[in-house]
Amino acid sequence: MNKELPISKHPWDEIDDDSYKALSKEEMELLRKAKPHNFKLINSWWIVLSQVALTLIIASACFVFSKQADKSVYTYSALVGGLIGFLPSALFLVRLEAAKKNVKSGPGGYLAAVVSGEFIKILVTSLLFIGFALKQPDLKWIPLLVTYLATLKCYLLVWFWK
Repeated sequence: MNKELPISKHPWDEIDDDSYKALSKEEMELLRKAKPHNFKLINSWWIVLSQVALTLIIASACFVFSKQADKSVYTYSALVGGLIGFLPSALFLVRLEAAKKNVKSGPGGYLAAVVSGEFIKILVTSLLFIGFALKQPDLKWIPLLVTYLATLKCYLLVWFWK
């Protein structure tokens, strides 16, 4: 005997016709005019600028609150962590800007630019971590990683500001 298993029904499996509506171009323009703050774009360079600013703030805090003998090492480590955070982001944006300026490129070309930009970002981040770990063995990893992780959280902060 071949028994069929019952298919579980979840609320998200069933879509009501009232749960969504495709808007026309005119309706979309009216919605944009009614709620312009929901449609404003964020300039991606502001994210990189906020990463640089946060790096400088954390490095300054490391300089102020560390012991006299460790001031330069902690400050330098925080600056390196910030550099590892914002340099790959800046390179990614440069890659996307180059793809936007390429008139011949279509959506597939822009997608390829996003993928290659992410690859560049991962590669540069890895190389910077490895390079600084090998060439600067006296770095303090806690301020470096705290600053690096803080620069990564700038994406979330800018999203909340929107």
